[in-house]
Amino acid sequence: MHSILVKDYMDFDSHAIMQNTNVHDVIMNLLQHGIPGAPVINSEEQVIGFVSEQDCIAEMLNNTFYCEEPGLVTTVMRDDVITVSPRSSIVEIAQCMLKDKHKNYPVIDNGKLVGIISRSRILKALIENDEDCYLHH
Repeated sequence: MHSILVKDYMDFDSHAIMQNTNVHDVIMNLLQHGIPGAPVINSEEQVIGFVSEQDCIAEMLNNTFYCEEPGLVTTVMRDDVITVSPRSSIVEIAQCMLKDKHKNYPVIDNGKLVGIISRSRILKALIENDEDCYLHH
């Protein structure tokens, strides 16, 4: 079971957001793709943060109330991002998800963003391998 790797289940399209994107455009991107959040990257494709719908709500409430222009994603993103390697074990990532409640982890290879692994993809890996266990017993 520990041989199930992130690279076999990750989404290669992370819907990454550039650090100079304004919050309004971030929200439009999240809504368009139907995702709850996305990694924020710099020009070298290095992850510098993660932004979620939750992170954007306060900014948009404030902007709507005061009729202000939305700020940059860097003002609302979290910069304490947990990243994983494509060679990480799905089981280990699932155990991490139980502790820290993050829904997505950016996948980093050689310092660059290469994809994302989500709860749903972790569940897919676990259920597929669970079914394999039943077939072999």
